[in-house]
Amino acid sequence: MKKTYIVIAIAFLCTSVKAQEISDALRYSVDNLNGTARYRSMSGAFGALGGDLSSINVNPAGSAVFNNNQLGLTISNYSTKNNSNYFGTQTSDSENSFDLNQAGGVFVFKNHNRNADWTKIAFAVNYENTNNFDNAKFSAGVNPTNSIANYFLSYANGISLNTIEFGNYPELNYRQQQAFFGFHGYIINPVSNATNNTAYTSNVREGGNYYQENAIYSNGYNGKLSFNFSSSYKDKLYIGINLNSHFSNYTQSSRFYEDNDNTLTNEDRITRMRFSNDLYTNGTGFSFQIGTIAKITDGLRLGAAYESPTWMNLSDELTQRLSSVRSNTSGELPTDVIDPRITNYYAPYRLQTPSKFTGSAAYVFGKKGLISVDYSIKDYNNVKFRPTSDDYYRDLNAEMDATLKTSGELRIGAEYKIKALSLRGGYRMEKSPYKNKTTIGDLTGYSGGLGYNFGATRVDLAYSYAKRNYQQGFFSTGLTNAASIDAINNNVSLTVLFEL
Repeated sequence: MKKTYIVIAIAFLCTSVKAQEISDALRYSVDNLNGTARYRSMSGAFGALGGDLSSINVNPAGSAVFNNNQLGLTISNYSTKNNSNYFGTQTSDSENSFDLNQAGGVFVFKNHNRNADWTKIAFAVNYENTNNFDNAKFSAGVNPTNSIANYFLSYANGISLNTIEFGNYPELNYRQQQAFFGFHGYIINPVSNATNNTAYTSNVREGGNYYQENAIYSNGYNGKLSFNFSSSYKDKLYIGINLNSHFSNYTQSSRFYEDNDNTLTNEDRITRMRFSNDLYTNGTGFSFQIGTIAKITDGLRLGAAYESPTWMNLSDELTQRLSSVRSNTSGELPTDVIDPRITNYYAPYRLQTPSKFTGSAAYVFGKKGLISVDYSIKDYNNVKFRPTSDDYYRDLNAEMDATLKTSGELRIGAEYKIKALSLRGGYRMEKSPYKNKTTIGDLTGYSGGLGYNFGATRVDLAYSYAKRNYQQGFFSTGLTNAASIDAINNNVSLTVLFEL
């Protein structure tokens, strides 16, 4: 006879078990449009321009374009709305947050020797949140064929009944733990009661209809601190390098609910259940960038930059909880709660994100305005979990190699000046990193803004909009049905700059 399993004492479990997925790799590989308000209002098309603190994060040579020392900081409002469609049922959820997302300074040292070829050098330090993880997604609908019971079955089949029924939860690996939840929550049953049994069946009526809800709430950031050095050769050629330190903090809470129109019999059957997962990930990383800008004529500028992979060291913590309700012709039985109150602390692992190449061109119309174009390429086939000698990571890397592809991003920006007032606009389009182009679709974004130069102080304001469709799978195995989500981001940024 099975019985509800509850551990009263809170415990921590250190284990080498892996539970990473492709979505975890892309979380740290796909950047968002972040930075100063001027940078955002022109959709980040600054690779051949420089002269902006955030332009350094595209092309490190951009700091040598500055003529004076400058300090700046940016505050932003992030507004995200997710419209979900799950088997024809439409739902929506949103998240709104404020953040000090950029702060930095550049210091310029000019060579006063008129005969010198190297006319100036510049040092800069700049911090940016390359990605804001604050988000809220809610999907609901009636799944006609698939129950969460299949999630637990996919893990349980092949594991002995003795391990699941009598195993000590803290000593089980991730796969065994999922099977443990399904068995002690009465969601799955063994084909036989023999201790060496390895086959299981669902205790949820097959054939539908399963009403399901999936809520995912996340918060955190991916930060980048850049130490920059650049120089100017005859004010015609600019070169630069960045050494970047990365900081990441991510928290995700997911709540899945299911009930069904089970026809009641004398046999106990699951009629509803709730499965909760709380994930916390933190880590650090390193990358470098090199770049150059060439002033071909007084107006025409060309730029090229390379950003290395980011080598990250990450660690995960996970807690899980399950509650289920069984019913028969006599009515409902008391709720079964499986709450080990144990935090699984997984062994640290390494992630290598893809490198990026950016080619840029810009034309400056004297003091009246400019237009700029950037095109970047990222090869997501180069995303790697390490060590690659590990069987799990080797299989996951092979899956990413078969699933992901090279992605391009186009950014176009323009600026027009009316005395001290600047008007700006931009457009960007980023291709999907997936070969199927549906798991994550293409991104389209627009931006606009204005700035006013008070002399030693400048204030910039920007608005940016971006939309992307993707398929949100509730689980990676068993219950793999996905909700179609239109993610819409509206951001407003304000930057204050001080020239020294």
